[in-house]
Amino acid sequence: MVFSSITFLIFFFPAFLLIYQFIDKKYKNAFILCASIFFYAWGAPKFIFILLATTTLDFYLVKALDNSTTERKRKLLLVTSLLMNLSLLAYFKYANFFIENVNAVLNVAGFTNVTWTQIILPIGISFYTFETVTYVVDVYRKVHKPLNNFWDYQLYIILFPKLIAGPIVRFHSIADQITERNETIDDKIHGFTRFCVGLAKKVLIANVLGAQADVIMNQNPESLTTASTWVGIMAYTFQIYFDFSGYSDMALGIGKMIGFTFPENFNNPYNATSITEFWRRWHISLGAWMKNYLYIPLGGNKVDTQWRLFFNLWLVFLISGLWHGASWNFVIWGAFHGFFLIIDKAILLKFLAKIGKLPSVLFTFIIVMIGWVFFRIEGLAQALHYIKKMFAFNFHTNNLHTSLEFKCTLVLAIIISFIHLFKIGEKLQTVVYNGANTLKWYIPALLISFIMYTLSVAAVTTSTFNPFIYFRF
Repeated sequence: MVFSSITFLIFFFPAFLLIYQFIDKKYKNAFILCASIFFYAWGAPKFIFILLATTTLDFYLVKALDNSTTERKRKLLLVTSLLMNLSLLAYFKYANFFIENVNAVLNVAGFTNVTWTQIILPIGISFYTFETVTYVVDVYRKVHKPLNNFWDYQLYIILFPKLIAGPIVRFHSIADQITERNETIDDKIHGFTRFCVGLAKKVLIANVLGAQADVIMNQNPESLTTASTWVGIMAYTFQIYFDFSGYSDMALGIGKMIGFTFPENFNNPYNATSITEFWRRWHISLGAWMKNYLYIPLGGNKVDTQWRLFFNLWLVFLISGLWHGASWNFVIWGAFHGFFLIIDKAILLKFLAKIGKLPSVLFTFIIVMIGWVFFRIEGLAQALHYIKKMFAFNFHTNNLHTSLEFKCTLVLAIIISFIHLFKIGEKLQTVVYNGANTLKWYIPALLISFIMYTLSVAAVTTSTFNPFIYFRF
């Protein structure tokens, strides 16, 4: 079940909010946990038992870690927990990829392939694995005491608004909210507005752009002109942003309605003036996780040589690419961004500072779009061929057919993505995301929210195209 499905929008979401509103406060956590288990089991009934079993083991391992008096035992329990969770992630997400590559090598050497049953990837496994890691590491580092109540820990991991696609919530930032929180009428209205904005971004913008991106980018690049390749990658560039940021908005909105404050996951990333800044604005919770649990343990910026710093950066982004999917195109995409981060630190940031903000934004945006080609197209040769076509300067549009709906949606996506470069954009974003705690603001906010909700439900009902790019990451 995803937030943009009819099952969620018509049945689960209204029923959940209605029941949550009227049950006693002492039963609210239990109700959210039951709803979260149902939510996950709806899409992955077999894997819910694996999730529940591993979270149970983790709770008691971390409890023992916190009670341990010797550093040796604490490290042993830390490693045990990490190995259990990361091994599950490696098995379910990367075993197929590993066997495919082993068989490719065996074929070249003339040996028989390894027989293997394809493994189904559990939904959301990357996100909840990273959160189990934050729990055990934060407790080990004594950043926060572990949760005393077993069911509270289950709730932290399985909390359905963030379960499928994040944001990745670090344990210490939410621990106190699990045990004590109070949602107000302001929280409910702001949360519902944020949810509807995210839903509209996903359904009314990303889906329209995604349909056109598929039409173009699923073709053989040989049949494409320069104009069509740029239209295709622009459609995908805005699709992935409005798809993922829209889902994050919905997650933050639902969380707000039930008293939780999750970290922001996007901050106008296409307004970035460098790749370094892009990664401070894009998938912020993943960037923070990589920094705190991978980059800093590797030495971060506090290393002896600049080459070691560059190596740390590149390694983190290779891993980040692989985290996005068990395929070489994701590794290449991660290496591509890692390369530009290194170039930023070496020479590029100084150059971009000299040419000014708008040229820097345009340059960075083009680099990001080229990177998305590797993310979207699985074969390296095909991706490189697509990029070659982008710069072939063949701008004939004979075979490029786009609807008026797509053209209007693309223009809207461009405006929304870049309006924050101007002061009016900053004011509009503040109004949309924060609003005001007054009756004068509540009435139009709720009215517009219900209109967006209705239009989105209608769009989902009448369309068979409703993918979610990060659904199985």
